[in-house]
Amino acid sequence: MAISKAKKGEILAVLEAHLKASTSVAFTSNTGMTALDVTTMKKELRVQDTTFMLAKKTLMRLAFKNVFNIELDIDTLPGQVAIIISKGDKVAGLAVVNKYAKEWAKEQKMKFVGGFFDGVLLDAKAISRIAGLPSREVLLAKLLGSMMSPVSGLARFFDGAKKDMEAKGLKTAKDLIGSAATTTVAEVVAAAPVVAEVTPEAVAEAPAPEATVEAPAEAVAEVAPEATEETIA
Repeated sequence: MAISKAKKGEILAVLEAHLKASTSVAFTSNTGMTALDVTTMKKELRVQDTTFMLAKKTLMRLAFKNVFNIELDIDTLPGQVAIIISKGDKVAGLAVVNKYAKEWAKEQKMKFVGGFFDGVLLDAKAISRIAGLPSREVLLAKLLGSMMSPVSGLARFFDGAKKDMEAKGLKTAKDLIGSAATTTVAEVVAAAPVVAEVTPEAVAEAPAPEATVEAPAEAVAEVAPEATEETIA
């Protein structure tokens, strides 16, 4: 159906306004999508501050030229094309579209055919790879989980110590430490070998040490003053 010049101007103005506020853009080729399909997907996209629009490729090219001063090659965008414009998280909206593209893969209702990310035009393969990445929220949740792991381990340690104190009838952590130290000392003392008591009588009866044999004076080499000076030097 032909669109009037005034209507084209309205659509172009809307496209340009969305693109000026965009953080990422993707293009999809759509075949056989029902009104219910579009409505369902748009509902999820709105949560991610992402817009899904069907428009003529010539208007998309003109909007890109006016906003980004980039020549969009519409020959690389086959069939009926929709533009997906994210204004919040760069990936979250693309991830929603990617989910539905996979869900409708058998019917081939929708697939990525290009994109614009961080100031660079991308082909279908590159934008599809980006759409498959986790969103910022997911990455932050994973990071928080890894940071909380040591805290969880510490919490389990304190919980175990509390149960140990209750089992032993102790009231404070100091009592628990004292109990552990006492037990350890007792075990060490019990395991130590018996040492015979040394008495004066035993010392008196002990054999005297053998006399040290003194070497004859002739066996001691005389050290010359010159040698001593060389050694010191």
